[in-house]
Amino acid sequence: MPIEIKMPALSPTMEEGTLAKWLVKEGDTVRSGDIMAEIETDKATMEFEAVDEGTIAKIAVPEGTDGVKVGAVIALLAEDGEDAGSVSGESTPQPAAKESEAHPSPKDPNKTGSEARPAPEDDRDHGKPADAQVAKDEPKPGTAAPAQNDGDRVKASPLARRIAADKGLDLSQLTGSGPNGRIVKADVEQAKPGAAPAPKAEASQPAPTAGGSAPAPAAAPQIPDVPHETTKLSNMRKTIARRLTESKQQVPHIYLTVDVRLDKLLSLRGDLNTSLSARGVKLSVNDLMIKALAAALIQVPKCNVMFTPNELVSFKRADISVAVSTPEGLITPVITEADTASLSSISTRMKDLAARARDKKLKPEEFTGGTASISNMGMFGIKQFEAVINPPQGMILAIGAGEKRAWVMEDGSLGVATIMSATGSFDHRAIDGADGAELMQTFKQLVENPLGMLA
Repeated sequence: MPIEIKMPALSPTMEEGTLAKWLVKEGDTVRSGDIMAEIETDKATMEFEAVDEGTIAKIAVPEGTDGVKVGAVIALLAEDGEDAGSVSGESTPQPAAKESEAHPSPKDPNKTGSEARPAPEDDRDHGKPADAQVAKDEPKPGTAAPAQNDGDRVKASPLARRIAADKGLDLSQLTGSGPNGRIVKADVEQAKPGAAPAPKAEASQPAPTAGGSAPAPAAAPQIPDVPHETTKLSNMRKTIARRLTESKQQVPHIYLTVDVRLDKLLSLRGDLNTSLSARGVKLSVNDLMIKALAAALIQVPKCNVMFTPNELVSFKRADISVAVSTPEGLITPVITEADTASLSSISTRMKDLAARARDKKLKPEEFTGGTASISNMGMFGIKQFEAVINPPQGMILAIGAGEKRAWVMEDGSLGVATIMSATGSFDHRAIDGADGAELMQTFKQLVENPLGMLA
């Protein structure tokens, strides 16, 4: 039997993907670990490796195909000793058949998978007399029911299908008298030839409501009559839109802002970069912000949490998801154990993750699982903003630009200092306002006295 190669789930949020490129062709021999295709998920373009060995007998989904559901058969693999030519001529298993295996009929509630198979059909060669097979297809009194569709697949016996094809009948127009509305031989023989097929547009219309009218479809946005171009949404952009909409609709956000003086941190950064230059490490302000947030979460553990419907999860370490902008959208690679990691380690890892994020080469474990997030738009001159929480995390910190402002110094005199505004967005179901305020106060103290985060 040929091996079905199915669309894999290459990220935790992946429901469908784009088969970007096949790296093999029909007739090629593959071994376990060979790269067969490049698949675009909702987060990255990833390589798909072979698990089994054999010959590519059939490519069922051509490269460039969008919206391929996870679990859909994309190719068939002939095993050693199997004729690839004969396999390639077989039809790809239909989704409807898979659906019927996964969901057994009410008559056989205890059967699933390979056990829930239909009884032998009347047109199969089992050595039975023709009269016996006709009798098997005769309807029982009171069992007539409309033909049932399984998606676009009408339930009918193979013999009934063959007779219908010979007579030019459309099975979707017939009423089945077999079990569960199945169309059998007698139904087809009694039907008149030339039955017109039902218009597909009518079949796809939603059923009328109790009031007799079908629900109106959602109206598409009206595009202004202005010269424009359209770009198809990528899987990443669709996922971003869905998750951020869910976040704003389902997570009650509370926003807390503090102004932070950066002068000591900038001075420390300069000294550290001088010391690290021989190792080729150059710290960014963002590296120090990641460290400060991680340290603050450990000092205020009530904010290092995740809300679930039945539990409040408190984390023992701080893994920081860092927002990185790519040509297709935002992705958040994770700096694990940022609370105990050195600044040089954070800097080196962040540069590597950001580069591979823009090339869509991140692995799923590198952009999932953080305990809190940070988003820095200071490099764009943005003074202050409110970021959307990245579910299921409990908070995200938005970092603005450092700028020269009038400031009251420690001795009470008025001077000029480099000031940055930072805004925390908190899930108010899990984090009270006072706890969020304590985290922001701790973050401010660590940035203004940066040696404390290194101790």
